[in-house]
Amino acid sequence: MVKAVTGFGRSGLYDWFIQRVSAVVLVAYTLFIVGFIFLSKDFGYASWSALFEQRWVRVFSLVALFSTIAHAWIGLWSVVTDYLTNRMMGGKATVLRILVEVLLGAVAVFYAVWGIEILWGV
Repeated sequence: MVKAVTGFGRSGLYDWFIQRVSAVVLVAYTLFIVGFIFLSKDFGYASWSALFEQRWVRVFSLVALFSTIAHAWIGLWSVVTDYLTNRMMGGKATVLRILVEVLLGAVAVFYAVWGIEILWGV
């Protein structure tokens, strides 16, 4: 049985499900934001600020942020593992792949912390 080095026990079905759920969340969030922009009578800083003062909008935004990160992580992990394989890189791909995954993980954590700081003013 082949076990992925960086799979952390995930299955393809689990990744597929997370991508679909995160895509639905992102579509709902996009429709909400676009709808607010186009349906707002007085769209400006005051209405935008008032919208994001509501706790449910900040929570929805945070869920959308985490959905974006999860969706991107699974997609980028798939691309990295497909293109940085031992066959293509002559046996040195494992180290390179892990370095790329660590870099992408660090970027994901940075964006998560930054997004929380923006949304909650921490």
